[in-house]
Amino acid sequence: MRPIAVAIICKTPSPGKSKTRLSPPLRPEECAAISACFIADLAATIAEVAEATPATGHAVYTPEGSESALRELLPAGFGLTLQGEGDLGARLLKGTADLLAAGHDGAILVNSDSPTLPPALLRDAVSALAAGHPMVISPAIDGGYTFIGLAAPHARLFEDIPWSTEVVFALTMERAREIGLEPVVLAPWYDVDDASSYAMLEAELGGAHPDFADAATPLRDAPRTRAFVEQRRAAS
Repeated sequence: MRPIAVAIICKTPSPGKSKTRLSPPLRPEECAAISACFIADLAATIAEVAEATPATGHAVYTPEGSESALRELLPAGFGLTLQGEGDLGARLLKGTADLLAAGHDGAILVNSDSPTLPPALLRDAVSALAAGHPMVISPAIDGGYTFIGLAAPHARLFEDIPWSTEVVFALTMERAREIGLEPVVLAPWYDVDDASSYAMLEAELGGAHPDFADAATPLRDAPRTRAFVEQRRAAS
């Protein structure tokens, strides 16, 4: 069988254009810095998963021309796929189609806001697509989803979705039912995109197990993110 692509959908970090919902509490330059930490830590997790599963690591990125800066955050061997135009749905659809057309049996697109995402969730996602399931998804605790994986592109999954709202996951499941997909729904995780989720990240990196997560799920260290959080705390 051909490999499963596991890709971060991301924007190469730039002050004033990265993780703007984290300001405040972070300054614009800190938002760009922590975005780089998130991408690097998540990419390391994907590389680890790729070593143990039939998967390959990728970044579905924007903007064009930022490849050199982005590669500094990624492990060697990561593929780069340029995002398309349009809203997030259009970008997810094109990213999925491009990765499948490049010779993969499935494509999993992971948001870039979850630096402590447990490797077990991604391993389970790869296993689901490799076993022939048409769709796999991990809900986010804010009502969105942390990642979505597909064996074929389905435009309807991404149409008429009010992105960055609490109904994204529910509407995506509704779309899946409309077109006859039976998704594998994995455990939830969280996105770090505002002050409250940043506080959750600080607590987790300090050793507190997230309340929503199964207590048996091991915490995943995110060393670059943790160094950023600790340095910022020490400077305050």
